[in-house]
Amino acid sequence: MDISKAILAINPDAVFSVNAEDYEQITWTNGTAVISKADIQAKQAELQTAYDNNKYQRDREKEYPSIVDQLDDIYHNGIDAWKATIKVTKDKYPKE
Repeated sequence: MDISKAILAINPDAVFSVNAEDYEQITWTNGTAVISKADIQAKQAELQTAYDNNKYQRDREKEYPSIVDQLDDIYHNGIDAWKATIKVTKDKYPKE
């Protein structure tokens, strides 16, 4: 995760600039309180862990039929058939 995302996760109202993803090159502006390098790095690790833990969601999203196709499936085949269609993808990419 990049520095900017970590800073904004800590303080959504922060105003700053970062040069070349370098912790020593952060300029805090508009009275934004300085966030320590350690706090930024800890938030980066936390965000990366959350991202990694949700890989199954990103994988499923790529393979699910479009919402239009899912609604058409429900209309023509019923909820149970739709559930069976969705279950194939859920089983392929289980929640870990």
